[in-house]
Amino acid sequence: MAPAFGYWLLVYAAIAIIALIVLIARYRLNPFIVITLVSIGLALLAGMPPSGVVGAYEAGVGKTLGHIALVVALGTMLGKMMAESGGAERMAQTLIERFGERNAHWAMVCIAFLVGLPLFFEVGFVLLVPIAFTIARRVGVSILMVGLPMVAGLSVVHALVPPHPAAMLAVQAFQASVGQTLLYAILIGIPTAIIAGPLYAKFIVPRIQLPAENPLERQFLDREPRANLPGFGVTLGTILLPVILMLIGGWANLISTPGSGFNQFLLFIGNSVIALLLATILSFWTLGLAQGFNRESILKFTNECLAPTASITLLVGAGGGLNRILVDAGVTQQIVGLAQEFQLSPLVMGWLFAALMRVATGSATVAMTTASGIVAPVAIGLGYPHPELLVLATGAGSVIFSHVNDGGFWLIKEYFNMTVTQTFKTWTVLETLISLVAFALTLGLARVL
Repeated sequence: MAPAFGYWLLVYAAIAIIALIVLIARYRLNPFIVITLVSIGLALLAGMPPSGVVGAYEAGVGKTLGHIALVVALGTMLGKMMAESGGAERMAQTLIERFGERNAHWAMVCIAFLVGLPLFFEVGFVLLVPIAFTIARRVGVSILMVGLPMVAGLSVVHALVPPHPAAMLAVQAFQASVGQTLLYAILIGIPTAIIAGPLYAKFIVPRIQLPAENPLERQFLDREPRANLPGFGVTLGTILLPVILMLIGGWANLISTPGSGFNQFLLFIGNSVIALLLATILSFWTLGLAQGFNRESILKFTNECLAPTASITLLVGAGGGLNRILVDAGVTQQIVGLAQEFQLSPLVMGWLFAALMRVATGSATVAMTTASGIVAPVAIGLGYPHPELLVLATGAGSVIFSHVNDGGFWLIKEYFNMTVTQTFKTWTVLETLISLVAFALTLGLARVL
């Protein structure tokens, strides 16, 4: 742990976060440069050895990009194939026919809730964003009107619902029943997604004016209309392949003997990168060659779609670097020590620890796993009778107040072409709504049980 101890660490961290927000939002400085400078400044202020500061920041960037860069690249290629083949248009047509044009935002929250089950948030986002752009164009609404319900559905599943990886880790830590957790998560998750998604979107979207031009929207939508669109089943099958593979990977130890060759194979194909890679390769056939495109066209599509993702990838990496500095400087340990001084019920403790970790590190998964690791021994020692509710309370805390140290913040900002201030008004408020509504419903369910 760093030489600087006590409340000063928390003060330094708070100053760093405020400086980030002011420099980026008020003075419009380059976010990547600002995050890097503030991270280094915080590390030095907190007493980290100067020789190790850059190494820690690089390690955080590298660890984050090692996963996210591959996911964003493969997901964007898959999205591009959906867009160029007309697959996204076919899905949009079908969803609009089923739900009606006026209910397109309800269609997006439903499909996000389903597709997001076994996926990390970023994977689900890059898979579904081409469909959101297509529906927004067809219905003639702001991308936020369908995009915010989509990210609400994905975020609720990420925080609450097994077999999502973060929720499963909490289930194991609290020794909860997967089945009961899933039932309670759906009971709480559906109203939470409705309030934070379609209902909040209807309130906030008229108050947000986006630029007329969105480079990422253009890459998905500006193409010649195709006479013959791929079938709904083919398109849905292609986009659900990584979902199914990751679901299989998540349950590998239940459907095969742990450590066996078959078990290793299931875990391998269930890895998010491998699952997306296989789906992207499949899309070259189902949405490429089978739709009349040649290999040169597919190569052109996959090359040209990567350029707009460069800035997103850099920003997500920088958020990971800041995350690592906060951990190595001892800020997260200080938060834990401070919170443990107060005598709290396990439910409140789970939510509060996860919320503090979320604000400090920017990672919902880190917040959920860290908080459940801290609270689980206390809850088990006290004999708390509803470990499933502890999973939900911890999950609710893990998504509160997404800000500039969260890779998801920059992903939403860049894809939807918003300013930092607009991203706070939409995405940050949406995430906080999810946290507060889900926690309130969990407390209500605890009273009933």
